[in-house]
Amino acid sequence: MSFVPPPYPYERLGELKFLAEQHEGGVIDCSIGTPIDPPPALALEVLARGEDARGYPPSAGSPAYRQAAADWLRRSFGVVVNENELAACMGTKEFVASLAGYLHLRSPERDTVLYPAISYPTYAMGATLAGLRAVAVPLVNGVLSLESIELSDIRRALVLWSNSPSNPTGFLDDLSRVAAWGRERGVLVASDECYSEFTWASTPASILQHGRDGVLAVHSISKRSNLAGIRAGFYAGDEDIVAYLRLVRQHAGCMVPGPVQAAVAAAYGDDEHVRIQRDRYLGRLETLSKALNATGIAAPVPEGSFYLWCKREGLNGWELAAEIAELSGLLVSPGDLYGDAGREFVRIAVVQPDERIALGAERLLNR
Repeated sequence: MSFVPPPYPYERLGELKFLAEQHEGGVIDCSIGTPIDPPPALALEVLARGEDARGYPPSAGSPAYRQAAADWLRRSFGVVVNENELAACMGTKEFVASLAGYLHLRSPERDTVLYPAISYPTYAMGATLAGLRAVAVPLVNGVLSLESIELSDIRRALVLWSNSPSNPTGFLDDLSRVAAWGRERGVLVASDECYSEFTWASTPASILQHGRDGVLAVHSISKRSNLAGIRAGFYAGDEDIVAYLRLVRQHAGCMVPGPVQAAVAAAYGDDEHVRIQRDRYLGRLETLSKALNATGIAAPVPEGSFYLWCKREGLNGWELAAEIAELSGLLVSPGDLYGDAGREFVRIAVVQPDERIALGAERLLNR
C-alpha cells in the first residue's frame, strides 16, 4: 500500500478553535510554538540589505555564519568547536526530518530511530519518511528511560534523539548520561537543543559539554531570536558525522539563502535580545501557571522551554483542551499530538503578547 501522510497535527484543532472564538475579544492561540515577539533589529537590517543574494550560498554555511555559531557555543556553554565540526541547516525541522534517511544510506544494516515517547512529532516522522522503524523510548519523571530500550532495538539503532529542555514537557535530561549511553553502544545521539537558552531550573546545557564523539547538537535561530520565518540553524559535534552530512546535504541542495546566512550571523552575535526574551517568556509562564493552578489544573512552571504541560485528574487532553477553550478562549494542544503517552495532558505555548496572556489568565480567574 502506498504511503498516505497523516493529517498535520495542528489541523485537528478546528473544534477547539471554534469554542475559543466564542469569547469576546476572540481566541488566544497558544497551540503552536510560533514566536511573535520582535527579532533583533540588527538581523533584520542585514537581511534587508540582501547581501550574497546573487550567487549560490555555501551549503555548509559561510565562514561568518559558522564562526558566529561557534562563538555563541563558546559563550553559552564553554564549548570550542572547529570549522569541521559545525555546519548550517535550513531550520532544524528539515534537519530532524531528513537525518534518519541520510544516516541509513551510510549504515544500511541499521533501520531504527529511537526517540522520546512524548516529544516533537518530527523525530518519529523522520523515520517514517525514510521507510524506517520509529521506536519510542519511555520517559520516567520526564527523562529518557535508557535502561528500558530493548537490546534488539539498540543493535538496529541509527540514532537516539534527545530533547532538553523538552518540547512539550519542559523537563531537563542528563545530557552526560545520554552521551555516555550512546558512546558505549555505538549509537549516535542527536541532541535537539533549540530551547537551551530558555532554561529556568539550571544554567543552559549542551551535550557538546561532554565531548563531541558520537553526538550531534542541533540548534535553531527560530526560538532564541524570534526568526522562525527565515528557516535557519546549525548542527555541531562528531567531526566524521558532520563531514558526511555536509557532503550528502550539499548533493541534496540544502542551502540556507545567502542573505539569511548574513542575518543569522548577526543574530548569533547578539545576546541582549535573548535576555529580554527570556524575561518575557518566564513572566508569561508564571502568569498562566498561577491562573491555571487556581482553577484546579496542574500547570507547574517548567524546568525549561516556553510551554506549560498541564493536566486535570479525570480528563484526557482533548477534554481538558475543550474546557480551557470554553473557560478562557485559550487554544491549546492536546498532549496526544506528541505521542500516546501524553494523552492526559495539554501543552500551552506562551507565544502570545503579554496583554493576551493576561487576558487569558483573567478569563480563567473570573470564570
